[in-house]
Amino acid sequence: MPLEMNRKLFLTAAITGAGATQDKSRLVPRSAREIADAAIEAAKAGAAIVHCHVRDPETGAPCRDRAYFRELTDRIRSSDTDVVLNLTAGTGGDLTFGPVEDPMAFNQVETDMAGATERMAHIRDCLPEICTLDCGSMNFGDGDYVMTNTTNMLRAMGRQMTELGVKPEIEAFDTGHLWFAKQLVKEGVLDDPALVQLCMGVPWGAPNDLNTFMAMVNNVPSNWTWSAFSLGRDQMPYVAAAALAGGNVRVGLEDNLYLERGVMATNAQLVEKAANLLSTMGASLMGPDEVRAQLGLVKRDMPVPA
Repeated sequence: MPLEMNRKLFLTAAITGAGATQDKSRLVPRSAREIADAAIEAAKAGAAIVHCHVRDPETGAPCRDRAYFRELTDRIRSSDTDVVLNLTAGTGGDLTFGPVEDPMAFNQVETDMAGATERMAHIRDCLPEICTLDCGSMNFGDGDYVMTNTTNMLRAMGRQMTELGVKPEIEAFDTGHLWFAKQLVKEGVLDDPALVQLCMGVPWGAPNDLNTFMAMVNNVPSNWTWSAFSLGRDQMPYVAAAALAGGNVRVGLEDNLYLERGVMATNAQLVEKAANLLSTMGASLMGPDEVRAQLGLVKRDMPVPA
């Protein structure tokens, strides 16, 4: 395909994620207040979208507590800084098998499996403009953990997102995830055009070599909007690669903890570094209202609690 650089793009800041990073850097936000503050700082630095998980404020462990999501959403929306809110809907599909000779002895501490309606409860509570839809199951890293998303689960969650008027961001960790995303659109579960995040270099999904990356890019329908990221030291190279391939970009502590070798980063610093790189390449960043116009998003207030 010819090189068609995206010279006007949006940047997503992935603020904290669900990985076990809370003890690897003191700069990883834990409480809803800290996550909201980091999101607002990232928006001030140039992020048009903030992608947020929540954590237990005491332990830093990832969780899906609806009260934390409501506090986070309220703090971001009540601030003076405008930003598009993207909440994860990926929790509740965590399955950790037992040892290889007794796989049905599930790890009850690490396993967190919930139905579609429960997995979507905080999305109904908060009505973000965007929420994620991990479009497949995957051996996520080593060991006995599987990120579990059956086709019927994805259909049910996708329908709920569409009915709520929340834009799904399809998280594609491999080409098969894009294949099924196109099936969801074909079935009318998701609206066309769709929004896709290409997730590169996550073990054991799509490796982050450029041949695989371009295979992912070329499997995205031409009328869809896409973004991409990679992990660790490859985060900034993929800012350049995504822009050069015609897409949008994502950075943040969910994917990378370092500003440079040996220097821990904040989300705002990663956004600033990416923005400077893109500016040097001749690209400029979209603001949140431009993103809403492009993606057909509607900013809504927090619903009144039931």
